Formats: sequence, C-alpha cells, structure tokens
Amino acid sequence: MVKGLIVITYKEIKDDEKLAAYVAIAPATVEKYGGKFLCRGYPAILKENGQNERTTVALFDSLEVALKWYEGPEYKEALATLDDGAVRDFKFYETS
Repeated sequence: MVKGLIVITYKEIKDDEKLAAYVAIAPATVEKYGGKFLCRGYPAILKENGQNERTTVALFDSLEVALKWYEGPEYKEALATLDDGAVRDFKFYETS
C-alpha cells in the first residue's frame, strides 16, 4: 500500500513564540489523523550540501489522508497560530 509522507523544512524562523505555539498544537493534529513522526528537529549530522534546518517528516496511511489532515480544521488552527512566524518548504510524497 502506498503511504503519504510530508517533509517540512524551515528556511527561516522569524518568531520563536509563534513557532512554540504552533509546536504545542500541531503534533496532536498529525496523530489524530493517524500520522507518525519519523523525525522532528535539527539534523544530527550534515554531509555534502546539507543545511542545518529544522525539519519535520511524518508518515500517513496514504497521500489522501495526509491531504485531509493538512486541509482539516485542526491543522488550519495550528497554521493560524504559526501565522508568519516561519518560512517553510512543505512537500507531500508518495512512498511504499
């Protein structure tokens, strides 16, 4: 079965308080939709052109579930809390 994977990299953190408020809310929304975190935080080791960026990777049962989570009211509330507190790359992947 093909799973859904999200990868979020933080290019710039503009407001640590907004990020902290977001982090207090967002993980529970992922778990509510059956998502599992594979990693959260900063890399332990950098190689080649690796960037020291805060990164979150989570796995969902499917891409559809990941999109349902992202578009759901719970995560929208978390995003509103983050507001303009960070500049991020947010990517969705399919994986087996």
